[in-house]
Amino acid sequence: MINKYKLLLLSLLFLSGNFASAQGKKAAPQDSTKMQWFGDAKLGIFIHWGIYAVNGIPESWSFFNNYISHEDYMKQLDGFTADKYKPEEWARLIKESGARYSVITTKHHDGVALWDSKMGGINTKKHTPAKRDVLTPFVDALRKENLQVGFYYSLPDWSYADYDVATRTKKRYTLKEEPRRWKKFQNFYQGQLRELSKTYKPDLYWFDGDWEHSAEEWESEKVRQMLLGYNKNVIINSRLNHYGDYATPEQGVPVVRPQEKYWELCLTMNDSWGYSPHDRHYKSPNQVIRTFADCISNGGNLLLDIGPKPDGTIPEEQVAILKELGRWTKKHEEAIFGTVAGIPDGHFYGNSTLSKDRKTLYLFVESQGAESVRVQGLASPIKSIKVVGSNAAPKYENLGNTAYIQIPSNAYDKDITVLALTFEEPLKLTSQAPAKLELTSLQKAGKLETTQRNRTIRQISDNLQAGHNPFQNTALQPDGGEAKQLKLADAGVERWVKKHAETMYKSNPGLPAGHYEGATALSEDKQTLYLFVEGKPTGPIAIKGLKNKLHRIRVVGNGTLLGHEIFNKQYWSDIPGIAYIDVPHDLLDEDLTVIAVLLDGPVSLHREEIKPIESN
Repeated sequence: MINKYKLLLLSLLFLSGNFASAQGKKAAPQDSTKMQWFGDAKLGIFIHWGIYAVNGIPESWSFFNNYISHEDYMKQLDGFTADKYKPEEWARLIKESGARYSVITTKHHDGVALWDSKMGGINTKKHTPAKRDVLTPFVDALRKENLQVGFYYSLPDWSYADYDVATRTKKRYTLKEEPRRWKKFQNFYQGQLRELSKTYKPDLYWFDGDWEHSAEEWESEKVRQMLLGYNKNVIINSRLNHYGDYATPEQGVPVVRPQEKYWELCLTMNDSWGYSPHDRHYKSPNQVIRTFADCISNGGNLLLDIGPKPDGTIPEEQVAILKELGRWTKKHEEAIFGTVAGIPDGHFYGNSTLSKDRKTLYLFVESQGAESVRVQGLASPIKSIKVVGSNAAPKYENLGNTAYIQIPSNAYDKDITVLALTFEEPLKLTSQAPAKLELTSLQKAGKLETTQRNRTIRQISDNLQAGHNPFQNTALQPDGGEAKQLKLADAGVERWVKKHAETMYKSNPGLPAGHYEGATALSEDKQTLYLFVEGKPTGPIAIKGLKNKLHRIRVVGNGTLLGHEIFNKQYWSDIPGIAYIDVPHDLLDEDLTVIAVLLDGPVSLHREEIKPIESN
């Protein structure tokens, strides 16, 4: 979708100082009032609909990369019928998903417009069997459902005779040699934007393709002012080359919270932006919901993509995902819409959001059946706790700097359970560091009742994560040998330590927060990653930002090998995908399960800013 050609322009970009992507550039000054609806909305639905759906091939890039000729690509015009297109049903489905806005591709890089543009070029009314403007009825349907309207618009038009770039290997002309042709194109694309603004007054513009020219060449400042002239509250994404209002990371969920106040992750449901009948690599609703929780926890939005068929119907897999997402958002809307980013990493193994007054903390729990959910470093006393979407009021207690919350067994959500913790004052935080656990305390504790044993074992994992290993200089061996010599007072703790001894043998501290929703540790050579799994995961456990290849995954103390699946990895990008590991419930330890992941070398992590995809 949003792919960028660098090979021909690389030297020019370096010389002009425009090598940094639009994501990394300084945005135009923001009007916080106009941005409020966007910050509160949290969820949008992206729609890639165009002639590329006819053959189910990559939109525009297939001819740009010379995978198919431009002539053959354009033959798809004859198959775009929209004969089953029901925009009212689209809008109702989008609203049912919980989305507050939608962004549709008014024109992709191939130059095919969905409305009857008077500026010339190619459009669905004049050049396809649909013989209609398909944009207008969709805009009307969105507004009928009180949804905000967003327009994707490609700055480049690789089919337009007076645009300089034709394909990755072919240019029509250079701006220096033929400035009149470039001026003609500027008038064309800016004229189309005037049409869209005057006719529809969209709430948001989602530009793409700014990498091909500088802000001066696009006349970005002029375009921004023109758009604001039609709608002073219009919001513009980061890809107008210096002149946008919010950042647009793509496909990869940020590991580190973005610095921008407003940002939005655009994400496909499978591996394709447009409709592709052969792409069956769909994320599960659970994975989509958890990605959404990741975004809002870090103060951002999710723009989730669908790709309708050329007849105007939405693939059933995509409909099913939107409906499941809607089930969850409707149940937990108070923890989603109008909230702000949650508490910093390290206080809780999971995502969180806060009410704007910071008097309610929402914790997103991705497992079931754990003895308790714990959150560390709350300096404000808890007033009450409830399970969102339920009448359940969990029991809780504070021990040291840790609050332990026990969720009733009948109150769990099948995907993510949300807890609402309320406070009399805006939430204050203190150190999230776990209390140090010394070997001597484990030797003197005596026999522990079930709850205390479980909490003690999880406290061991917290200490390993933080780099404090109570067994570091003991006789304990990787196979659990010599465990008796530790003289641990509780037989249950001893059982767990013996079973999982390799995780404690000369271990290193775990991964920085943000890569995994739980405690971790690393082997002495940092080539085996240990993941601590509490309770029963509601879906596959996930590792973000891991650059290494995963050689072998097994259940510690059991030996069973597990498979994994990678999502969101683009072959042209060095940004790693998300590794998902299914952990069968019959292999779970009664106290705390550990999964060992053998890597292809010492652990290597991606913690940089996630940007728009730059090549395809």
